[in-house]
Amino acid sequence: MAEEADAIVAFMGAHAEGKRLHIDEFAVAAEFQGRGLGRAILAQVTDWAEAHGFTCLSLTTFRNVPFNAPFYASFGFVDWPAQDAPAEIRERLISEANSGLKDRCAMRMDLHPDGA
Repeated sequence: MAEEADAIVAFMGAHAEGKRLHIDEFAVAAEFQGRGLGRAILAQVTDWAEAHGFTCLSLTTFRNVPFNAPFYASFGFVDWPAQDAPAEIRERLISEANSGLKDRCAMRMDLHPDGA
């Protein structure tokens, strides 16, 4: 979470799924985008996940929105085809599609918690 003048301007919510940390929600207020705040938060979460023994990060996002999948890809996330993903990721993508969210994809980033 990031605050400025007592207002939240960015936040991330995540939960553990075994040794994988799944990012549920990540947002930076429009007027604060492009300043590196999102990268700083994602780097902090990545460091925390590695320090706590997680082996990868995952998320679902819009495939073609510039500040979604392309942003995560620039950070090291890769497309995670549904057929290769665990059931909870496939179910999440189906639920999102059924809720009207189109052009969604799953992504993952492998971590090296042992420093390798």
